[in-house]
Amino acid sequence: MRSINDMSVNDRYRVPKPKKLKEVPGYVIKVISGFFSRLFYIFKLVWETKKSLLFAMVFMAVFNGVMPVIGSLIGARIMNKLAEAYAGVEFAFGVITVLLILQFAYTFINQAVTRLYSTLTSVSGEQVSNHVKMLIMDKAREVDMESYDSPDYYARMENANREAGMRPIQIMSSTFSVLSTLISIVSYIVVLFAVSWWAPWVIILVSIPTTIVNFVYRKKNVNYMFFRSKNRRQMDYYAQTVIDKDLVKEIRMFDLGRTFTDKYKAAFDEYYRGLRRLRISETLWGLAAAVVTSAVYCLLYIFLAKGVFDKQFAVGDFALYTGAITAIGAGVGGLIGSTATIYEGTLFIENLISFLAEKPTIVPSLKEPRHVERGRAHTIEFKNVYFRYQGVERDILKDVNLKINEGETVVIVGLNGAGKTTLVKLLTRLYDPSSGTVLLDGHDIKEYDVTELYDMFGMIFQDFGKYAVTAGENIVFGDIERKAGEAEMKEAAGHSGADVFIEKLKNGYDTPLMRYFEADGAELSIGQWQKLAIARAFYSDSDILILDEPTASLDPMAEQEIFNQFNELRKNKTSIFISHRLSSATIADKILVMEDGRIVECGSHRELMELKGKYYTLFSTQAARYAEETEA
Repeated sequence: MRSINDMSVNDRYRVPKPKKLKEVPGYVIKVISGFFSRLFYIFKLVWETKKSLLFAMVFMAVFNGVMPVIGSLIGARIMNKLAEAYAGVEFAFGVITVLLILQFAYTFINQAVTRLYSTLTSVSGEQVSNHVKMLIMDKAREVDMESYDSPDYYARMENANREAGMRPIQIMSSTFSVLSTLISIVSYIVVLFAVSWWAPWVIILVSIPTTIVNFVYRKKNVNYMFFRSKNRRQMDYYAQTVIDKDLVKEIRMFDLGRTFTDKYKAAFDEYYRGLRRLRISETLWGLAAAVVTSAVYCLLYIFLAKGVFDKQFAVGDFALYTGAITAIGAGVGGLIGSTATIYEGTLFIENLISFLAEKPTIVPSLKEPRHVERGRAHTIEFKNVYFRYQGVERDILKDVNLKINEGETVVIVGLNGAGKTTLVKLLTRLYDPSSGTVLLDGHDIKEYDVTELYDMFGMIFQDFGKYAVTAGENIVFGDIERKAGEAEMKEAAGHSGADVFIEKLKNGYDTPLMRYFEADGAELSIGQWQKLAIARAFYSDSDILILDEPTASLDPMAEQEIFNQFNELRKNKTSIFISHRLSSATIADKILVMEDGRIVECGSHRELMELKGKYYTLFSTQAARYAEETEA
């Protein structure tokens, strides 16, 4: 049986098939228990964030439940006294004065408490939203890299980010609103019993159709939002692509703006068509229920008017009783709306619960993880390693066997798609092999503490990060835990050649990069960004250096200069290079040639040139091209 994390979004939120009669009680119990379980989870989130908010909500639930009844009683008393005075009954005007003062005191207290509560929920709501966002970010940091290859993961993360921020506080407010409404309804029922015992039950009975419509369409709405998660993500992507500062030049030159706008419109139209049908259907059914409700209310008003006409009760009491009917009807409607909102909200929260429940599999295989020995060179060995990405039917790596000895420099070469970067992802345990074993210093890499394992690698990725922080911060991100000073940061920049352009920036190493947040942020070329990425590698205090196309955006002179610096950096370290420029391979102790996920050749530069195989062909082709360019 699949766990909830193995199920797709459509599986989890698919509209259930009609149940057989004998299955209905169990299904109802399951739905109700699930509802209260999710509701308790929301209470827990709010309690963790701000305990005082819960106490304030309890107070307001009672306050809002009692105050409308008090207001109605005061109003009815005023009208009765005025009617008595008009009829000639003698009494002191001070009685009416006191009642009016009570009326306005009631109004002031009601408005003041409501305003204070609104401020509290607004401020506290931001704290709850922040708490949930932190949970989402912590989970996104914790889950496996493989999760980022799954559309289902993105759907759950997108829905969690979109819906979970303010949902908890909305659900809490609605929950306590239900309590307030119940108090008000019960109070008004007691008042209305004085004139008719059956009128309250008639009002409640005619509210049933509206209840059914609300709950049915809340469920349909949630189902639709999840089913159309892909459309919403497409709209976000296309809209962001058109305004992306890094893509704007290419979009303008290739006139792609209209293309992506059209794609956005197509995704929106597909999303909107179903949503419009859903909203129209809900409105029509709601209007039908409203017609029935209005007709019953009209008959009840006629009944009460006849009572006044026959002098069975006073004019002020008519206002009290009709107000009670309106309040009970509105209360039941509010109760239905609030309960439906809570139900809908808890369904969205179920997605958050599912997202936060996802457990990483990249964890130590031993109860007491093995610790990495730092400050030394290391051996790495792949034994019969196969790997395929989730949802992909073919192996990306096939029966890989290799050994990298302590202090060796290894260069991995091959055409695009050969599996070079994937090999590095397994070595750094961003992924685990589908089968086979990766050994570090003779032990399965899965046995090591994962955080310590990541700390030992100094890495430059092919798609290196460009961070909207200062130039200095971009460098120290190479080893954020390292207790180093400004001198070490500048030394790393000097090794990569980044110091030349950084020192020309307005505020040097304190200059913010990119203009996301600061108007005076510096915009760098791709080559300058790459030098910053290389500086991160120089700054990191790593045992194993891994460079994935570290100089792809640099000119040959800058490339050679950096490789000369790397010769110093990699002393007494195990180093792995991935490069398309085979001139760098000549410095390697060992060259691995990959093709279609396999290592097809292995040896030194001289050995592979003498072999006259794949490496010989690749190297000779590049050398000939460079020679032609030099002659030209």
